[in-house]
Amino acid sequence: MRLNPVLFTAPSSKNARRPQREPVPFQMLLPLRLKKTVSGKGDKVKEAACMQEMAVMFACFKKAEFDQQQCLKEVSSFQSCYKDYNERAKLQREQGRKGILVPGEKNLTHRQLNQLLKSFPPKV
Repeated sequence: MRLNPVLFTAPSSKNARRPQREPVPFQMLLPLRLKKTVSGKGDKVKEAACMQEMAVMFACFKKAEFDQQQCLKEVSSFQSCYKDYNERAKLQREQGRKGILVPGEKNLTHRQLNQLLKSFPPKV
């Protein structure tokens, strides 16, 4: 077996694998302050809608060998859930486009966040 001399050398100060000395010194590259606006790059998140109703509907289809007449209740439940989801999503899109702030809303669009940042400008 051949032994590599690199394995047996002591870690030098320029070796990237040596343990880091604590605490790590902070180097400020840019000034620490928030920007005045938020970009809209990350707003393309799609969540799954009505997964529970869809699973119940497919289980009924499998049990009834894909006969839709025996699963009318599950199909109508899924369709009503999806209709409600589309109405809520449409309302949120309209409010997001206009930048209308909704009290208690947890997921804000970039336009709504920019509207909120305008009302509370950073102190310089």
